[in-house]
Amino acid sequence: MSHTSAPPTVNIRASLLTRKEAAAYLGVKEQTLACWACAGRYQLPFVRVGRLVKYRLEDLNRFISQNLTGGEGNHV
Repeated sequence: MSHTSAPPTVNIRASLLTRKEAAAYLGVKEQTLACWACAGRYQLPFVRVGRLVKYRLEDLNRFISQNLTGGEGNHV
């Protein structure tokens, strides 16, 4: 009898952060994220769960990478 184990599943809920958690992760205020979402200032996706707003960790990391300036790769 062969025993096959199911592939590990990704816990999507664990990768969803509240606006407060996302703000702390980015080092900004919660209100800043709310303003960005309302004004469309930055392309930072979020998920609506009823009245709640959640942010995916991978989107926050992508946002950080896309807004990286300076460093070795950006000599003028």
